[in-house]
Amino acid sequence: MKKHRVIETLDHLPDEFSLEDLVEKLLFLGKVEKGLQDAEEGKTISLHEAKMKMEKKWQASQ
Repeated sequence: MKKHRVIETLDHLPDEFSLEDLVEKLLFLGKVEKGLQDAEEGKTISLHEAKMKMEKKWQASQ
């Protein structure tokens, strides 16, 4: 995550906020950035593939 992203996030928070609120927002932004980067790099799978993986997991756990 880049410094300007953290500053931007701080600017959008109210004058008083909890540390948990800040951490939650930064973690969320970090995950979104990672997802976008993965998508750009082709590191994603289709919805159909995801469903098939989940079905296999559920069947194996039964």
